[in-house]
Amino acid sequence: MSLNNFFQFFVPKDKKFFPLFEQASANLVLLAETLHEAVNAPKGEREEYFKKVDELESIIEEITHNTNIELSKNFITPFDREDIHDLIKAMDDVADFMQGAASRMRLYQVEKITKSIRKLTEINLEACQLIGKGIKELKDMNHKAIKESCKRINKLESKADLVFDKAVADIFESESDAKNIIKYKEVLSALESASDKCKRVSNVMEQISVKHS
Repeated sequence: MSLNNFFQFFVPKDKKFFPLFEQASANLVLLAETLHEAVNAPKGEREEYFKKVDELESIIEEITHNTNIELSKNFITPFDREDIHDLIKAMDDVADFMQGAASRMRLYQVEKITKSIRKLTEINLEACQLIGKGIKELKDMNHKAIKESCKRINKLESKADLVFDKAVADIFESESDAKNIIKYKEVLSALESASDKCKRVSNVMEQISVKHS
């Protein structure tokens, strides 16, 4: 048993931070599902999905705020304070960029949803589901399972980069209207940034796992 694990044995079971992490990841998955449903829904039904995305992003923001309050109040934490802050912040960033993509689709009145937009929301949904799985494994420090989830998230982020690059190239090749080029590039950029932030979550989870192995 490492010295880290030895001291961890005497630390009371966390009843504050892991419930907050699990709430954040559960709402993150729901947000990703809602956004994916939005881009696959008929134009007239999208607004309801976008409103739900806004609500879920606000919930995650509130959970992030509550986590930071708990950090300021509690001396004993399940792992390093900066890692707790980085983990909840990274999940909040994923939510921000997905909500940003929804907001741009609404604001710019994007009517035609491209295959690339649908593909990126699908990739982000899968990555968020893996984040949820990884958060649950962190509770018991299941290092092998955490590593596997992180590995899969990183592969998805690379896949998102390829989808984004091809989509942007296709827009410049097929679109002659400068306004449409800007609209689609803004939406695609927000979705691709969300996948980057999913990778950031995986990096933090893996860092925590390594420290406690």
